[in-house]
Amino acid sequence: MNETLALVLAWIAGALLGAFFFGGLWWTLGKSLASARPALWVFGSLLLRLGVTMAGFYLVAGGDWRRMLSCLVGFVMARQLVARLTRWPEKDPTRQPQEARHAP
Repeated sequence: MNETLALVLAWIAGALLGAFFFGGLWWTLGKSLASARPALWVFGSLLLRLGVTMAGFYLVAGGDWRRMLSCLVGFVMARQLVARLTRWPEKDPTRQPQEARHAP
């Protein structure tokens, strides 16, 4: 297999693992807020997410540090994307809009 293709596939796999991990975290927090046993949701989800993610990293890397690094880059990029997509709207009444901060 072409080395560049292997690195790109590792990056994509890392992005999918990151989307699973951080998307699952967001979903878990939402479920735990409405649950009678939130600690069970959080701990169970942590074990599942860590298990799947660590196994995925192990399989994707295959003993090559470059594929591991490429997978990690995709994982971190997915974290940034999930954080941006799931951001709560800012509700600070003291903050003024950008155009109102300066004199005309």
